Amino acid sequence: MWFLFALLSAIFAALTSILAKVGIEGVNSNLATAIRTVVVVIMAWGMVFLTHAQGGISQISRKSWMFLILSGLATGGSWLCYYKALQIGDVSKVVPVDKLSVIITLVLAFVFLHEEFTIKSLLGCILIGAGTLIMVI
Repeated sequence: MWFLFALLSAIFAALTSILAKVGIEGVNSNLATAIRTVVVVIMAWGMVFLTHAQGGISQISRKSWMFLILSGLATGGSWLCYYKALQIGDVSKVVPVDKLSVIITLVLAFVFLHEEFTIKSLLGCILIGAGTLIMVI
């Protein structure tokens, strides 16, 4: 089931890039990011209430709150930079560079979460890096 959700995430991310590039024309990238964020917040809270998950708020630990807030700040920084890059660059070049996050994530997961880093992971990172380089040249 995780693969289906991951695939849907990739499809929605692809749509996000194309729709954003068209929608951002003539709009300040920070304003566009703020508008997008409001829509995401409404959708996310809608899902919380639709699935009756709002009762779980009181059970979130301080540690989880701290890391969720930090993750939100990282997401905000990513979105602000991504929209600015989309505004001034070609989608076909911005998106591959943005996907270098896969390599960075794997390295961080290895260093901080002590996840396994295999030959397969290394080969994947090399291929993603090479593919990105080829696409942006």
